[in-house]
Amino acid sequence: GYHADRWKKLLISYNSPTKAYFDTSDQDPFCMYNYLLDITTWNKSPRRGFIKVKLTDYAGNTVESQMNSDASTFQQYKRVKILTGFNQDIEKIAKIALTFSTKTLIGPKHKLRVLQMKLTSLNNPKR
Repeated sequence: GYHADRWKKLLISYNSPTKAYFDTSDQDPFCMYNYLLDITTWNKSPRRGFIKVKLTDYAGNTVESQMNSDASTFQQYKRVKILTGFNQDIEKIAKIALTFSTKTLIGPKHKLRVLQMKLTSLNNPKR
């Protein structure tokens, strides 16, 4: 990784588009809690779209992830890894809800059938 004051100089030198992920602090206004969603689907036809994750703790408090700007392609029995972030940390998760969206207003609605998923905290990997 690079310190934030040097990121621009280093990334501009690449000729192709580059994605960069920055660590954030645990203090407002820059706190972000990152998770890796590892998901396997079993739809026969490929699905392309976006996933939002909603976490709920045992007291009923909920936090929702920001929707990723890049769509993911879900194919039968293929694992997809999605980086997702939350503005608050939930230590003991009671419920995980996923929302799949294609962001289209017309056309058929598609379901995403989940075969397996794993949500890993990148800030606290032992969770």
